[in-house]
Amino acid sequence: MRPDASKKIATVTPKSGPSVVIIGAVVAVVVILAVVVAIVIGNNSKSGSSGAASGNPVPVGVVGGTGGGILADQRAAKSKVPTVDVYADFQCPICGRFEEQFGPALTALAKAGEIKYVVHMMSFLDDNLGNDSSKRSTNAAACASDGGKFLEYHSAVFAAQPAKEGDGYTDAQLTAFAKTAGITGSALTTWQQCTTSGQHSQYVTDVAEASGKAGVTGTPTVKINGKNITKTLTTPDALVAAVKAAKS
Repeated sequence: MRPDASKKIATVTPKSGPSVVIIGAVVAVVVILAVVVAIVIGNNSKSGSSGAASGNPVPVGVVGGTGGGILADQRAAKSKVPTVDVYADFQCPICGRFEEQFGPALTALAKAGEIKYVVHMMSFLDDNLGNDSSKRSTNAAACASDGGKFLEYHSAVFAAQPAKEGDGYTDAQLTAFAKTAGITGSALTTWQQCTTSGQHSQYVTDVAEASGKAGVTGTPTVKINGKNITKTLTTPDALVAAVKAAKS
């Protein structure tokens, strides 16, 4: 079992902008997780047919085929803008730090149509932590995407990430996140039906398989137009600069 990642970042509490320490921690965890993720992804790849092949519905907003990420802002982006792919796990503490520091910049760029922001939520930490919170929360986020609320739900989950890695998320919390995301009325009923039935559980498995094929061995991983730039991200300004460079 990998060391508790929360211990690696216990002393990292930046008030603004991420530091090199955070990115260094990300790199360390990526190395530690490489073997674990490869094993989990390998097992998932043997688990049966894909969502498309088995008839399971693919969430609204998925791009890149079965197992692809979800387009965070489903409005049309400007033509010929860079694609930013972020691979994360809702139970990953460093992913929580990443979302806190880089999430606002990514959201702003996506809403301005300057990037295609594609989120790939992984679930390998379930095996490490002995729970199913990564799969359940990812399924819930996929259900939120069906109603056009993926980004809001994604943000709500990370904002309430448990202080102790492994505590996970209760069903009541997942429902509270939906309400925080602005899912109400009949849309909430539809979301609840989707979530409780595990409607997108096969999609969650497909994401793990597709991410492995894309060479992702740890979280968070950030790519711009397919190029891994995780190690170079020290501040939101560095992210914006990387996006601008990808446009030229």
